[in-house]
Amino acid sequence: MDKLKINGGKSLNGTVEVSGAKNASLPILISAILGSGKSRYERVPALQDIKTTELVLNHLGLSSTFEKGVMTLDAAKIATVDAPYDLVRKMRASILVLGPLLAREGKAKVSLPGGCAIGARPIDLHLFALEKLGAKITLDGGYVIAEAKRLKGNRVAFEFPSVGATENAMMAAVLAEGETVLENSAKEPEIVDLAIALRTMGAKISGEGTESIHIQGVNALSGANHRVVGDRIEAGTFLAAALATRGRVTVNGLAPHHLESVLAKFEEAGARVVRGEESITLEANGRGKGTDVKTQPFPGFPTDMQAQFMAAMCVADGSSLITETIFENRFMHVPELARLGCDLTIRGNSVLVRGKDRLTAAPLMATDLRASASLVMGGLCAEGETVVSRIYHLDRGYERMEEKLRSLGARIERVKESD
Repeated sequence: MDKLKINGGKSLNGTVEVSGAKNASLPILISAILGSGKSRYERVPALQDIKTTELVLNHLGLSSTFEKGVMTLDAAKIATVDAPYDLVRKMRASILVLGPLLAREGKAKVSLPGGCAIGARPIDLHLFALEKLGAKITLDGGYVIAEAKRLKGNRVAFEFPSVGATENAMMAAVLAEGETVLENSAKEPEIVDLAIALRTMGAKISGEGTESIHIQGVNALSGANHRVVGDRIEAGTFLAAALATRGRVTVNGLAPHHLESVLAKFEEAGARVVRGEESITLEANGRGKGTDVKTQPFPGFPTDMQAQFMAAMCVADGSSLITETIFENRFMHVPELARLGCDLTIRGNSVLVRGKDRLTAAPLMATDLRASASLVMGGLCAEGETVVSRIYHLDRGYERMEEKLRSLGARIERVKESD
């Protein structure tokens, strides 16, 4: 098992290129199930979750190649509609094979998924949407079994704008008979990118990025040809690290409006932010100022940036209140950050952060993907050598993070657990 050694206390400065978005890549790669031809995807990040997705798709019968950020998938034949526990347990997004398998093959058997332990994240909205499209669904032995000769278009009104449920419903509806309207759908940039990818396959979709997505079902789809959008969460993480270490960092390769709610909070915290066409520059104006944050669905402040913003507030001047409204168990990084000397108090679904001028290095253990990033940030700010273990969580969502941080001046290295 790998770990990261960090010698903190140095400002980050320079320019870094963000990778393709993990949260866009996963559903887009899975959507290849829908097309009978070969699909080609560019700017796919080399991450553990991508490897897991490829394994799931290979099991279902898709052949694949993955080299230098380009993945090709051939879905000429689906070998099985059974996605077993041993594969699905590693990643929550595996449940997204349910909709496309059902739409193309008329049946799907998918294990209830695993992933980061940051909350219950039930799949009831996924099942609700598929039932509205005419699927018969049963739960048996930890598996979801869905059947339908052909799905029927319908109006699907979500109780909550769930990203995953919106994606599953979109992929199911593109091959359904008639028109489907998804109301109160998620608006995230990753939803928009999925719609763009599906249209290259011949899908008829409009309204993505709004509350109401309209889909006219077609009889068949071809292969896709798509370049994945830039990762806004990776970009936000590097910018938050620049704020925390009082540096100046430019991130290239994403649309700034995808991160606007986060940039507004950086500015509120005293940073100077310059938005380019496909770049963002953050320059810290000395020590940041304490700033309150509440996570919300897009276009609000993303839950995937909560831990990283908290880490930046740990070294800000003044107090901050960080409130989590999306997941009920997303404060597992709090006791680990406290080991660095951070002053944190959990109050229900909020954390009161009292900023400190300096932190002290300590051994840390990652608990989930975004928590891992916050611990790395804490180590970058702390005096002395911080060691972060269990960074396989980090590798699920950040491509070559330590290399990119080194290019910005960080003193960080990856070592084996035995070293």
